[in-house]
Amino acid sequence: MTTAIVAPGRPLHGRLIVPGDKSISHRAVMLGGIARGETVVRNFLPSDDCRRTVAALRAMGRTIGELEIDGRPALRITGDDGVLREPDDVVDCGNSGTTLRLLTGLVAGRPMCTVLTGDASLRRRPMARVVDPLRAMGAQIVGREEGRYAPLAVSGRRLKGAVTRLPMASAQVKSALLLAGVSAEGRTTVIEPSRSRDHTERMLQAFGVAVRVEEHTVSLDGPALLTATDVDVPGDLSSAAFLIAAALLVPGSEIVIERVGVNPTRTGLLDVLEAMGAPVRLDNRREVCGEPVADVVVRAAPLRGVRVAGQLIPRLIDEFPILCVLAACAEGETVIDEAQELRVKESDRIRVMVEQLGRMGVAIEERPAGVRIVGPQRIRPGTADSRGDHRVAMAMAIAALRADGPSTMADVECVATSFPGFFPLLEMAQA
Repeated sequence: MTTAIVAPGRPLHGRLIVPGDKSISHRAVMLGGIARGETVVRNFLPSDDCRRTVAALRAMGRTIGELEIDGRPALRITGDDGVLREPDDVVDCGNSGTTLRLLTGLVAGRPMCTVLTGDASLRRRPMARVVDPLRAMGAQIVGREEGRYAPLAVSGRRLKGAVTRLPMASAQVKSALLLAGVSAEGRTTVIEPSRSRDHTERMLQAFGVAVRVEEHTVSLDGPALLTATDVDVPGDLSSAAFLIAAALLVPGSEIVIERVGVNPTRTGLLDVLEAMGAPVRLDNRREVCGEPVADVVVRAAPLRGVRVAGQLIPRLIDEFPILCVLAACAEGETVIDEAQELRVKESDRIRVMVEQLGRMGVAIEERPAGVRIVGPQRIRPGTADSRGDHRVAMAMAIAALRADGPSTMADVECVATSFPGFFPLLEMAQA
């Protein structure tokens, strides 16, 4: 088990660059794999999760070369005729829920047998939310407990488009259904109670698929052909969130994080920070490959407590751990509610954050679908354990910057899941 020692924070300064967006990197590999022609993916995130998706598409016959463009990782994907080949072996998705759920939709309508599994954590995560609506389209999927859990065996067959009304907003479920709809006969429609991240819709359009978006409804007609295109992946806002928090919490800090994706379905944290009084500014706004991008400017400032619930939750679901840290340092009460989805992420993030911040002296009230925190509270030096969750590991490292002595972060190798180089970059920003 890898550990890291985090000393009390020194001011952060400079212009920083975070790795490519994880969600967009996954989707670029999948769509490039079923598109006709050659797709180049610039600023690809070479994390453990995204490499699982690359390995899966290679197992299905795609030729994917790794290269470097402008000093950043990139991929060249040769999709040929866009037809996938049946894998020779079980496809191991590791810890990547995105890989498992989206691939289930991608292969459901293709004439081949695919067995998808993952590590112990992923095999405990719920899959019925994807499997059930895919079955309603005609998919043949077998898994543990009637398809509730992986491993999943998918026997590809001809699908029919259907209308699916999701009980909760979920980008992964919506994306799985849209990817299935690409090979289905007729119209596939997904209706959400609120908007989840829309990277799949945007990227399908970039690959030449006509996608209709109206309020919380997305639809496409299949079968649809994809034409290869180049994808330039913006920096990941969910990764930038940890550096934004560090700059807010360490006195004297001021940083610029360049070329960050600011898709409005992902900027819930920025809205919450504005309500907390944080001086965060977006400069140099532009659009790159259909995705809004900006430079994020942030400096240290006191924060105030807020209430976070409702339609904000899907737009900051990955930022919950670092939001807990910010709330512990803010003046007054912060309540995060209606976030029950956090119980079934890489860990039970609600319980794990309560436990780990508690180990460093922070009192948090655990609730069924969130937490209540009254701050500001003193963060004591101590030992925190990520429980194998990359976002918990990084959040606790940022919390340690506010302690009055060195803290030990245990089980931090999981950070490579989404942010390779996180600890060196954090150290460099404080140099």
